[in-house]
Amino acid sequence: MSKVRQEYVSAADDGLRLDRWFKEHLPDLRFGRLQKLLRTGQIRVDGKRVKSDTRVERGALIRIPPIQPADKSKDNTPAIKTAPKAEDVAFLKEAVLYQDDWIIAINKPPGLAVQGGSKTNRHLDGMLDALKFKSEERPRLVHRLDKDTSGVLLLARDRKTARALTKAFASKDMEKIYWALVVGNPEHDEGEITSLMAKIGGQGREKMETAEGGLKAVTDYIRVDHAGTRAAWLALMPRTGRTHQLRVHCASMGTPIVGDGKYGGSEAHIDGLSKKMHLHARSLKLDHPMRKGELEVVAPLPDHMRESWSLFEFDDREAEGVFDDE
Repeated sequence: MSKVRQEYVSAADDGLRLDRWFKEHLPDLRFGRLQKLLRTGQIRVDGKRVKSDTRVERGALIRIPPIQPADKSKDNTPAIKTAPKAEDVAFLKEAVLYQDDWIIAINKPPGLAVQGGSKTNRHLDGMLDALKFKSEERPRLVHRLDKDTSGVLLLARDRKTARALTKAFASKDMEKIYWALVVGNPEHDEGEITSLMAKIGGQGREKMETAEGGLKAVTDYIRVDHAGTRAAWLALMPRTGRTHQLRVHCASMGTPIVGDGKYGGSEAHIDGLSKKMHLHARSLKLDHPMRKGELEVVAPLPDHMRESWSLFEFDDREAEGVFDDE
């Protein structure tokens, strides 16, 4: 790019944050360089100085200065996503549970991070080109699951749908049900867990704990079945969306999720069972944001949880409609 150019904001980009606009249209521009261009006034919107979190409106004129290629020897920012490998393409397409013109739902496997980070090179966000199908746009993440949690994950196929789904998640205008296998047996058949949760620890070692001054976290639970005092199958419905909420709440009852060493320590394991996390986003139900009618997606259990269910002779049908009266 050798000279100043001006670009109008399209209808599809209406309401988008400016930093997201640049990420979509100039993916080679690193965030640090974008911030410098904004601070020095070289990037402007309708002739005015703006910040990276400014939301641009349809028809606004963005001034884009000449931008030279970055000196990569002085830039430690992670590189731009590369095309997904053939095996990842096949694996992701196999994971699709539902697809229409606006939404894709996949059954995220345990062990796959949703987004990249320190020492995380293989992640879902880096593979989403595999799910473009015939669309020109790349699917967008609208929520997350922990790396070791499996189950239903929604993707928006365009920006308008992404905004609608993000709003639905923020307003809690949907029903999310998780299945968990926990060590031990809760005292009550069902209940509501309410606590204040705050983050402790630094980046890469962060952990959530119940603490005064934290954010309110609420989870409804129902014990679907149990194997004496050895283990119990819980259906969980989070009313809020705090980080690691279900893991913290299960541990707070003295029944940590099997495989969750972070919150259950050595007590989070049962001899003879996989040491992988036994937490699964079983179903998600909401009013479809782009057409009339309801959307419900159900994800089958991953192999390690299916093996545990078979060992304890748990029957999936026992959990049908457990929260219908909620």
